Amino acid sequence: MTSVSAAGGDKPPAAPKSRKSVTGTRRTVAALFLLPALVLLGALVVYPIGYSVVRSFYDQSGDGFAGIDNYKSLFTDEGIRTALKNNIIWVVFAPTIATVLGLIFAVLTERVRWGTAFKLVVFMPMAISMLAAGIIFRLVYDQDPDKGVANAVWVGVHDTFTQASAFPKAHPGRESPLKPAGGGFITTSPVRTGEAVSLPLVGVAPDLMPDGAKAAVAPKPEPDKVTGTTWQDFTRGKGVGTLNTVDPAELGYAGMKVEAVKDGKVVASATAADDGTFTLPAAADGAQLRLPASNFKEPYSGLDWLGPSLVTPAIIGSYIWMWAGFAMVLIAAGLASVPRELMEAARVDGASEWQVFRRITVPLLAPVLAVVAVTLMINVLKIFDLVFIIAPGSSQDDANVLALELYRKGFSEDQPGIASAISVFLLLLVIPVMWFNVRRLRREVRR
Repeated sequence: MTSVSAAGGDKPPAAPKSRKSVTGTRRTVAALFLLPALVLLGALVVYPIGYSVVRSFYDQSGDGFAGIDNYKSLFTDEGIRTALKNNIIWVVFAPTIATVLGLIFAVLTERVRWGTAFKLVVFMPMAISMLAAGIIFRLVYDQDPDKGVANAVWVGVHDTFTQASAFPKAHPGRESPLKPAGGGFITTSPVRTGEAVSLPLVGVAPDLMPDGAKAAVAPKPEPDKVTGTTWQDFTRGKGVGTLNTVDPAELGYAGMKVEAVKDGKVVASATAADDGTFTLPAAADGAQLRLPASNFKEPYSGLDWLGPSLVTPAIIGSYIWMWAGFAMVLIAAGLASVPRELMEAARVDGASEWQVFRRITVPLLAPVLAVVAVTLMINVLKIFDLVFIIAPGSSQDDANVLALELYRKGFSEDQPGIASAISVFLLLLVIPVMWFNVRRLRREVRR
C-alpha cells in the first residue's frame, strides 16, 4: 500500500453541512414547528376556500352541476345587485372619510396639550365590538327624539329656527262654528265689526297646553273691530262646563294664529294672547275667520335615519365613528417620524401652515395613508355586523351588502350554491387590494 503524503495527497471529502434558514435555525426544525400552524391554516382557510369554489358550481341540493349559473345570478338577482352597489359606496366613502378624519385628528392633536386625552377618546370605540356598536347606533338613530340622540339634536336645531305647533290634535267639537278647510278650520259664516266671535276647539289635554296659556276670557265686542276668543272647550269632570261657552277652568289657545279671509285672500291677521283673546281691524268686516293649517301641523320629529334613503349613509357614519381612531393612531405614528427640519425650513421660507401641510406633511405621509386606506378597504368589503344590527327589517334590503346577502342566501333562503358564489366573488374583490398592499410592503422593505 502506498501512503498519501500530507503535503501532496488527496483530502478526504468533507461532511455535508445541514441547511439552515436565515435565522440560523435548521429548515427541518423550522418546518416541524410550523407544521401545526400549517395544518390549522389548511383546515380553517385553504379547505373552506376550496370547498366554497367547488360548491359554487353546484345547484341548491348540491347534487347537480350548475356550471356558472350561480355566478350569473350575481348580476341578475336584484338583491345581489343592490348589495354590490352598496359595497361600492362603502369602499369609496368609508375608508376615504375615516382616513381624512384620522389625518386631521393626528395633525391637530400635535399642537394641543390635551392631544393624548383626545386621541384616547377617539380611539376608544375600537374597544367596542361591532355588535355592541350596532346596538348603540340603533338607539342613536331611533326615530323618536325622546330616544334617539341624532333626532334629538336635529329636532332641537330645527325648532330653534322654526317654531313647532303646540296644537297638532286640536279640532272643532260639537255644534262648533268652525268647519275644516285646507288643513285648518274656518268659520261657517262671515263676521262683522262690533261682533264678538267664539272659536272653541277640543282635542288637546289641559296638561299638554303651552306653558304660557292662561284661563280663557270671554270675548267682548268693540266698535269697528272684530274681537274673539279661541280656547280649549273642555273641562275635566263629568258634566262640568257648558258647550261653546268659556268656563273658568278652560285655557286659551295662546299663540293661535287667526286670519280674516275674503274671496280667498287674507285681509287681516292676529295672534291670540295667552288667554286666547284676539282683535282684528275693520278690514275683517264681512270676512270669514280662519285658523290656518300651520296651527295644527304635527311637530317636527326629525329625519328617518334608518329609512330607505338614509340607512346606508347612517351606517357608514357609525363605521367611521369606530375606525377614525384606528386611522388617527397609525397616521400619528407616521407623523412622529416626519423630519421636522423640512417643516421648519418651509416656514422660514414663508410657507403658510396650509402649504406645509399640503406640500410636505401629506406627501411624506403618503405610505402611511395608503396603508390605512387599503386596510379599511379590505375591512369594508367584508362589512356585515353593523348592517345586520342597525338596519331595521323594513329597510334592510336597501342597506344590503355582499356579506349580508351571502348570509341571507346561505341561511335564510337556503341557496348555498349562490352563497358560495358570492363568497368567491368577495374573495376575488379582496385579492387585488391585498396584492397591492403586499407589493407596497415589499417595496418599503427594499428601501
